[in-house]
Amino acid sequence: MLRLLIPFLIILACSFPSVAGKGVIRGVEIDGPINPVTADYLKRNLHEAARNNERLVLVEMDTPGGLDSAMRDSVKAVMASPVPVVVYVAPSGARAASAGAVIALAADICAMAPGTNIGAAHPVSMGEKPDKVMQEKLVNDAEAYVEGIARKRGRNEALARQMVRESLSLSAEKALEGKVIDLVAADRQELLRKLEGRSVVRNGRQVLLDLAGAEVVEHGMAAREKVLNVISNPNVAYVLMMLGFLGLFFELSNPGVILPGVVGGISLILAFFAFQTLPVNYAGVLLILLAIVLFIAEIKIVSHGMLTVGGVISMVLGSLLLFESPEPYLRLSWSVIIVTVLSTTVFAVFAVTLAVRAHRRKPVSGREGLVGETGLAETAVGEDGKVFVRGEYWQAFSDEQIAQNDEIEVVAVEGMRVKVRKAGTGTRDLGLGTGKGL
Repeated sequence: MLRLLIPFLIILACSFPSVAGKGVIRGVEIDGPINPVTADYLKRNLHEAARNNERLVLVEMDTPGGLDSAMRDSVKAVMASPVPVVVYVAPSGARAASAGAVIALAADICAMAPGTNIGAAHPVSMGEKPDKVMQEKLVNDAEAYVEGIARKRGRNEALARQMVRESLSLSAEKALEGKVIDLVAADRQELLRKLEGRSVVRNGRQVLLDLAGAEVVEHGMAAREKVLNVISNPNVAYVLMMLGFLGLFFELSNPGVILPGVVGGISLILAFFAFQTLPVNYAGVLLILLAIVLFIAEIKIVSHGMLTVGGVISMVLGSLLLFESPEPYLRLSWSVIIVTVLSTTVFAVFAVTLAVRAHRRKPVSGREGLVGETGLAETAVGEDGKVFVRGEYWQAFSDEQIAQNDEIEVVAVEGMRVKVRKAGTGTRDLGLGTGKGL
């Protein structure tokens, strides 16, 4: 019995991971623009689902679109996945627009919740607008790409082409009627019921979906992916860039502070990472850089506010030009621009005010600090004499005759002598520690 039991237990242990894996549906959520971080997140989950031999990957999607390169990476991963992939546009009010629509069409099964829409996949150029010929090439390429995906998945090729050529967008019901999607489901439970027993083509053969008893396990973004995804937001990238410029300029203006330089360097590197996923106009970057230079120059050169005004104008124009895109999710928010420009301007004006006060402040040390100080004539002062000023004895001279013990005021410092004049008469104790009274 023992000899029979041991092989049985070994076989059971070896097969257990496979059995457990087949009872799992991997839940993936795409909520936001399609960017390189989103593509990596999707590819990672598809790879892990295949490694664990899971039954299905369920992608719940709500996206306004995104980058063409990230979309194509996602489509290749979905179409190469050995695990069936279902894209579910949900909840009600969600959309799979532009790049999201193409990814949804590439899935084995595309489903939508009532009150959602799919389409508007016309290619949009980032940054400088291409000429008419180049734009036509982009449209033709995207149209052929989507047509090929629709043909492979058995979807309506004509409507898929219209999504690209005419920016067609369809409701869930219209998409189902036009055979762009496979089914409409109000929620996840209804979707899983309708998926049960459906067949998909994997590696040239029909595979029935056996989802009875399967558990949906959510797999959100990892901490690293969440951070990088947040950084890819244009508003966050803009703030990081501003912090980077301000930190580095402050460090260069005041070497040895260290903290602003470290924070500025890290912020600027993170901003440059975000720029690779955004339509950056580098003329805007240069205008913002010029604004920072003008603010710093105002501290060094008092221009009565003209450099600050120029810096504000340059920063506003640079912020408006920084991200050029017709898509709202790839543009800067006006509220972010206003708050950032006002904060930077207030900081610059405050720094300029302190600098002007410092320039106007009377010197309190050195020879220049003696001018205007009052003291006591230790001897009679004319062409020569001795005075006691600010706790020190000085050789002095004056254009007028000053009697001993008269109060004097320093007019100038010439070499090791001070020029003085009579400040007035009286018999008050100057408190200079001489023990003499007037």
